Amino acid sequence: MSTNLSGKYAIVGVGQSPLGKVPEMGPIGLFAVAARNAIEDAGLTKQDVDGLITRGPDDVYCHHQRVGEALGLNVTFSTSTANGGASQTMAVAMACMAIEAGVCNTVVVGYGRDTWSRTHRNAEAKQAVASRPRTYSEFGSEFGQFGAPVNYAIAARRHMERFGTTKAQLGAIAVAFRNHARRNPHAFMQKPLDLDEYLSARLIVDPLCLYDCSVFIDGAGAVVVTTAERARDLRQPPAYVLGFGFGNRLSGWFTDDNMITTGAREAGEAAYKMAGIGPRDVDTAQVYDCFTHMVLLQLEDYGFCAKGEGGPFVASGALEAGGVLPTNTSGGQLSEGHIEGMLQVLEGARQVRREHTPDRQVKDCNIALVTGHGGNTVCQSALILGREAG
Repeated sequence: MSTNLSGKYAIVGVGQSPLGKVPEMGPIGLFAVAARNAIEDAGLTKQDVDGLITRGPDDVYCHHQRVGEALGLNVTFSTSTANGGASQTMAVAMACMAIEAGVCNTVVVGYGRDTWSRTHRNAEAKQAVASRPRTYSEFGSEFGQFGAPVNYAIAARRHMERFGTTKAQLGAIAVAFRNHARRNPHAFMQKPLDLDEYLSARLIVDPLCLYDCSVFIDGAGAVVVTTAERARDLRQPPAYVLGFGFGNRLSGWFTDDNMITTGAREAGEAAYKMAGIGPRDVDTAQVYDCFTHMVLLQLEDYGFCAKGEGGPFVASGALEAGGVLPTNTSGGQLSEGHIEGMLQVLEGARQVRREHTPDRQVKDCNIALVTGHGGNTVCQSALILGREAG
């Protein structure tokens, strides 16, 4: 059996729910809306779907079963993933592998979460959440460490000390993505942002300020994956899956140099090899941007610049619409909204389908790199989408 799946499978439908403040819908409902829209976008019906791979809130037991019930699906393969923000790109790869194994033919992949609504509960509901048992983390609240920004702030500071990276360079990332979001009518953050405003923003955890952090919203996204042969007869131009790869530094964020050279290096090497391309062939990157610093790290680890040169690279305007690597062209999690990287999968597919208006479309876009990052900060996944099967 062939182990190279490049070009054999494709994303044939994309869909999303309303984004932003959507208190009338929970995570299952948001997911169901996105999945329904993706199935319709592909020109299919739910009877055509026989696979489901989901990611949702950690406290929803057997999430894929709940979503399947909401959609009225009976499938031959379904599961939920647990690699955090690395799950969504990984799930597209899993869909390809499941179809290759013969256990299903057409798979819905997606993510949904009501993060804004969860953080705006009444006092009683917030107390109920706070009283849940804490999950394991490498270092936790017993050491005075609270929240994800702490881990990432330590990594950002280490990069600054080692390579001379500056706050203004991180700001170039936030400003570029806000510029993209302002062209996206669905993006949550539409207000203009310039470097002066970025530099004067309040600190969250030094050196990370307000605009270094992604924006938690309610929302969901979904895609439909099937074979390249079937894709040719469907409604939309396919976004072919040319390559994928993974790199999981399970030894821990604080071990060795894992927070400076991440699993993105291994993920990128595997994805490029499968696709038969290199970084210079990528027309647009949709990079997991939970924090600005993670964009810079991944750009280095995926080979767009040398290690330590991410700061000058982003400050050059490389990520802007007219730059050498238009990145997070829908606004990313920093400005469109944090849906754990699922919207970046959608944007990568939309760019290679060339469906945007000229002000949002990357010219002559043939290849998109989509990345995922998460879990206990150590998991990376990479997905390469192409306009042609290769």
